[in-house]
Amino acid sequence: MTDPAELFEAMRDEMEQVLIGNEAVVEGLAVALFSRGHVLLEGVPGVAKTTIAHLFARSSGLEYNRIQMTPDILPADITGTYIYRENVGEFELRRGPLFANVVLADEINRATPKTQSALLEAMQEQRVTIENETLDLPEPFIVIATQNPIEMEGTFTLPEAQRDRFQLKLTIDLPERAEEGKLLDRFDDESDLGPRSVERVVTEEELLDARDAVADVYVDDRIKEYIIDVVEATRGRSDVEYGASPRASLAFLDTTKARAAIRGREYVIPDDVKALAEPILAHRIVRSTEAELSDVSHTDIVADVLDSVEPPSAEAVIREAEEDAETAPVSDGGDAVDEE
Repeated sequence: MTDPAELFEAMRDEMEQVLIGNEAVVEGLAVALFSRGHVLLEGVPGVAKTTIAHLFARSSGLEYNRIQMTPDILPADITGTYIYRENVGEFELRRGPLFANVVLADEINRATPKTQSALLEAMQEQRVTIENETLDLPEPFIVIATQNPIEMEGTFTLPEAQRDRFQLKLTIDLPERAEEGKLLDRFDDESDLGPRSVERVVTEEELLDARDAVADVYVDDRIKEYIIDVVEATRGRSDVEYGASPRASLAFLDTTKARAAIRGREYVIPDDVKALAEPILAHRIVRSTEAELSDVSHTDIVADVLDSVEPPSAEAVIREAEEDAETAPVSDGGDAVDEE
């Protein structure tokens, strides 16, 4: 089983033994994993940010480490350091928790900027430098960071360079009443239900093969132009101090491929770009002072950007994809017009 859609379905179904709702968040995590990205999870306390990350790691069978970020944690506590072994008279490398496939940086904004920056090299280069020695991190590798948007005391705002390293920012909202009712019923029946109730349903080899399949997804030139138009539209606005960088354009390219593959398509359509615009752009945009004072949200700006840019015809894109594939069949599992 190396088809990204099958892998995602297996992981999602396994996670749903514990998790109720949050389908978009689960899909976002899979998109990031299949496209070599990292995710920032934001939500108020108690909405299962940590649990979702742990469930995701358990269902994928990947090695998982959680780092509880606090003001007193040091970069070496994350990356590792050399310690002196007196019995052998040598220094020995003690690897930090960053050496795992899925690394959860819990409440990342509670760590100091110096400690936050320890993640930069790992997220960008998939390696760390410890006392002038550069070490590769495991493959696959994904950082999932959480933060609470309402409690600011004792926290440090993530700098723009740090936020830009996160491919997606996913927001976990409070559940609907019906979902919360299901949650109570499920935990009433099984009070010890948790991440340990979830088993591995895919192999590491299957995940790596799925990544290769995602890389082969067709992206029409019209879609690439649309991506550039959307990213450019975030720049030079009166309500934006700094717009999205070219890294955002690359994030669109990679994540739209993954989303298409997860939904059973071998080609990207305009709705993929629209669906991922907010997770990709909202945390990268720096609002102007006037926008902040006027309470113009990042979400409002992204919505306005999408409204200002004309998308290409989905039918034309699909027709071009089919012609490019020549005699190769295009999967029927996708949708010409998305459900969003």
